[in-house]
Amino acid sequence: MEGDMESQNQQALAAEALLRGSQQPLLQNAGKPTKTPTQKAIRKTFKKTAHLANLLPTGTVLGFQILSPIFTHQGNCHTTVSQASTLALLLLCALSCFFLLFTDSFRDERGKVRYGVATFQGLWVIDASTTLPKEEAAKYRLRFIDFFHAFCSLFVFVAVALFDENVVKCFYPTPSDETRELLVVLPVGIGVLCSFLFIVFPSKRHGVGFPLSRQ
Repeated sequence: MEGDMESQNQQALAAEALLRGSQQPLLQNAGKPTKTPTQKAIRKTFKKTAHLANLLPTGTVLGFQILSPIFTHQGNCHTTVSQASTLALLLLCALSCFFLLFTDSFRDERGKVRYGVATFQGLWVIDASTTLPKEEAAKYRLRFIDFFHAFCSLFVFVAVALFDENVVKCFYPTPSDETRELLVVLPVGIGVLCSFLFIVFPSKRHGVGFPLSRQ
């Protein structure tokens, strides 16, 4: 009899634990508000666009994010001067993203990181205190893939700028519904395409604003 009672108690406890386990997801979901398809799409858009910055030089992106609210006056560009300064900031950051894709780095004999600019003959070292042998410098010469990555980086920055609310308000204070839809879809499309291209055709350079090489 005691064995039967213990067996029944164990079965009851197991059934109770199973019931609690099945109710737990329902209890967790009960406290969370349901999201509409539009909210889910906007959330995914922010996630996709946030990853775009990984394809750009960190210093350029950080400078743009800091200066954008200042140059645009939080999106209130009431004068031509503020619009011109914002446009100059965009052009400067875009040129920086384009140019920094042609930079590279290496470690000298003491292990210090040295930066240089890739040319058709090799690597021009910015720090003139050290030089590379011609055979070693020739490994860093410009190739077609460098121009490809530079233009992709330029397009990615354009996508990030289009997704910046201050920049959009500065040039388009009252955009139409079609423009709003385009400003949401276009950055995501550019991000997905450029991310795919960077994965298929990776870059071996470790220039200014990018992670350093271990070698």
